[in-house]
Amino acid sequence: MTLEKQLKQKTYYEMFINEHENIHPIRVLGEAFQEEAQKDLPDLSTIRFAQGEVYFHHKDFETAIYKWENISNELEPWAKKNTADAYYELGLLSTAEDIYCAIVTDNPTLNTEVALQLFSLYIERGKLDAALSIIKKTIVTNPDYPDVTEIARTFFEEHQDWNHAIELAVNEAKRTESLEWFDMLKTYVEKGVTKSHAPSYFSEALIILYNLEKEKFEHLVSSLWNSYENEESYFTWLREINHLLLNLDLNRDENWSVLSRHHKETYFSLIEGRYFIKKLQDLIPDFLTNWLRLADSANVVLSSAAVLSWNELFPASVSMTIVSEAESLISMTETDMDELDECLTLFDSIMDWAKAHDMGENNRVKWLVEQLIDFDTQHFLITGLSGSGKSTFVNMVLGEDLQDSPTSSVVMFKNDAEFAITEITDREISNLAGFTDFQERMDRRRNALESIIEFKRPNAFLQENRVAFIDTPGLKGNHHDRYEVLKYLHVADTVLFVLDANAPFTDKERAVLAQIQELAPDIHVHFLLTKMDTIVNEQEAVRIFDETRTMINTYLPEALVFAFSSQYESGQQLKDLKAFIQSFNNTRNIEDKRLAKLLFFIRTTIASLMQKRIDVENQLVESVRWNEEMLMKLNGAVNQLKDTEVQKTKTIVKSYRVIKETIENDISEAVPKMLQECSALIKEDSNFSKIHLELNEEMNSRIQDYLEQTVMPKFYRSLQGWIEDCKEEFELSQEFLNEMGEGFNHMYGEERLMLECDFKVLDDWLRDTDRMTSRFQLESVNILLRRTPSQFLLKSAGKLFGAISQNKAMLFNKYKSFVENEDYSEAITAVKKQFFQPFELFEKSLERDMTLFFKGPLTMLNRSVEDARFGIQTNQEMLTNMNTNPEMFRDPLTLFEVRLRQFEWMTVAGKGMQTIY
Repeated sequence: MTLEKQLKQKTYYEMFINEHENIHPIRVLGEAFQEEAQKDLPDLSTIRFAQGEVYFHHKDFETAIYKWENISNELEPWAKKNTADAYYELGLLSTAEDIYCAIVTDNPTLNTEVALQLFSLYIERGKLDAALSIIKKTIVTNPDYPDVTEIARTFFEEHQDWNHAIELAVNEAKRTESLEWFDMLKTYVEKGVTKSHAPSYFSEALIILYNLEKEKFEHLVSSLWNSYENEESYFTWLREINHLLLNLDLNRDENWSVLSRHHKETYFSLIEGRYFIKKLQDLIPDFLTNWLRLADSANVVLSSAAVLSWNELFPASVSMTIVSEAESLISMTETDMDELDECLTLFDSIMDWAKAHDMGENNRVKWLVEQLIDFDTQHFLITGLSGSGKSTFVNMVLGEDLQDSPTSSVVMFKNDAEFAITEITDREISNLAGFTDFQERMDRRRNALESIIEFKRPNAFLQENRVAFIDTPGLKGNHHDRYEVLKYLHVADTVLFVLDANAPFTDKERAVLAQIQELAPDIHVHFLLTKMDTIVNEQEAVRIFDETRTMINTYLPEALVFAFSSQYESGQQLKDLKAFIQSFNNTRNIEDKRLAKLLFFIRTTIASLMQKRIDVENQLVESVRWNEEMLMKLNGAVNQLKDTEVQKTKTIVKSYRVIKETIENDISEAVPKMLQECSALIKEDSNFSKIHLELNEEMNSRIQDYLEQTVMPKFYRSLQGWIEDCKEEFELSQEFLNEMGEGFNHMYGEERLMLECDFKVLDDWLRDTDRMTSRFQLESVNILLRRTPSQFLLKSAGKLFGAISQNKAMLFNKYKSFVENEDYSEAITAVKKQFFQPFELFEKSLERDMTLFFKGPLTMLNRSVEDARFGIQTNQEMLTNMNTNPEMFRDPLTLFEVRLRQFEWMTVAGKGMQTIY
């Protein structure tokens, strides 16, 4: 045992008792102490050090401390360390810490031992920061010291200090190149605790591991890949691993299956439409280069196709060396890929993206794809010029007159156990109730080709021959019109071209045939020669048949011709037709051909979605322009309606006030006369002390009668006439608003604006005027009982002189003159105030009632104004967004095209088949 080891384990004392094993160490050391003390220059430090160790092991820590405090030779630093250990054991942690910290030595072992003791002490005292600091320092200064890194790792893990744990693992892996530390790092990665570290942090360690053991390198990279996948640093990781792999000497023969799988999954996730091309352009070329360099046997063709398709759409982005290698590999390597499944996955991705971006349901193309993957059924597209007898042939095969007139839609007739008729448009799928609905669809002309009708019912001929007929509208018109029908060629396996025997294979039919060959050069075309029964005799019919077949074979040497007539026996014709179909119905390579057609529909779908984007932009521009125009017109209508309301209100209020003023004038003219006529009631023998009271009462009575019997009926009649006039004004306003609403609804294309005024206002006026004019009760007006000087003197004289007979003549004359000449203006004012008081609130409410009358139309117009503003704002924002970020729409479709070309490289082109464009 070495000296340092003895000092660490406190077994230095054993040096003194080797030959005295049977004697207690205390006794041996005591005797040695006495012996040494006898010398002239004794060195007792060594023995005291050994004695301290024995006392320590026997837990006599105080004695041990006493011994170690008296060491003055080279063992003094170890003695201080042991002293601190004894205080530690006594629980005097602060003292122990002070002593540990005071030890100064160049001995790395002693320094490390002291550091480990301090580390334990700090943990016990809860001083975790100090413990962390001391263990990190120890790792740096003496990482090879036994158990130091293991102690540190355990500490980090117990306290979930993953950053330092990861740092330790990475540094030790690089320093020691020990696979155990790489395994530990992989464990941390799989725990998910490394995500916060930059991907470049691990690069150096990965390079070292690659040179040590490639399998572990692959699995550590895989773990890191998985950990970064859903993090913000994912693209940083991809760039880092790209750079790292490019600088490694990768060999495809080493079977990098895990990394190859990661490249495949990542590549497809990158190009599925979630990311802009700008973000991918700098990343993908190196990514594909690495994939091709390490692709395992299952992914060589796929990675080669990925390189070639990306380079096609982004020329010169991948090095020519890699492109050449990819071309060589894809031509020589076979793949067992499930082509149909991969193709349908691509199609579904496009459909999901289109739906998520409000590009419609695309039901027609979905239905067409469903037909293409029905490999048990051959699809015959039946076409021909209008009037060629196509519908008659279809009815004969189906055994029923399903079409009594030329069809205007595309119809697929299929055998099925259940009867069902379904109409498929891009927007929806509808079930038709029966033949009536079906016939209605057949007869329509407008937008007929925007839908497909699927007609399913049990049919022995279709079932036995495993075919379905796609019946199309008769061809006529120009090249573009025919294209709308012939675009369904790509869902068909064979074309049956119907010819009229009376004028077979005309120039127009040859033009149609050329168009078919242009659109679908690989499709087989055979011919049905109809109306054979209209030929004058059998010999002539045979001649026409042979000449027609010869002309056809000049253009299409492999085309067959079948003669058909509605007058022939149907059973025999069906047998002949069956033989005719079986003579050319070849299901060989149907899956490959259907796959090519499926890719065609994917390509056209991508193109149509791109066109839809343009259409959407144009629609938004048009919508903004239209809404701006509508906003201007609606604002004009609002202002016009407000002006109308003001004008009508003025007119109606003014007319009411004219009536009121007329009544007021009548009262002002009639009442004074009526009061003055009351002078006739004054007699010479009247009681002049009370005459004023009698006159006042009579005057009120006469006014009451006048107002109730004369004025009120006239006022009522005037108000009724006024309400009738108002009704006419209201009706004129409503007519004006009806015209306005019709004009706007014509522009909207729907009954959106119903500008109905509130005629209940008239009912309210009628009710109010009836109530207010039904009866009037005048409260007594003080006409002759006021305290005016003249009245006061007259009444005083009446009381004073009324009893004196000779004065009565004088009073009679005075009273009579007074009544006839009095100014009754104040009384008249009081009477009018009473009379019109119930009508004051009515008059004040007229303007409010007019507002209520026009409230509905004004509210609706204002709402339409807001709708127009909102439409402008919303569509302008969408338009701005589309123009600001055109890649938001364009890039996903471009990436779908990359995937499509990649698939074509792997399938159609790889099998020598022609790609359909």
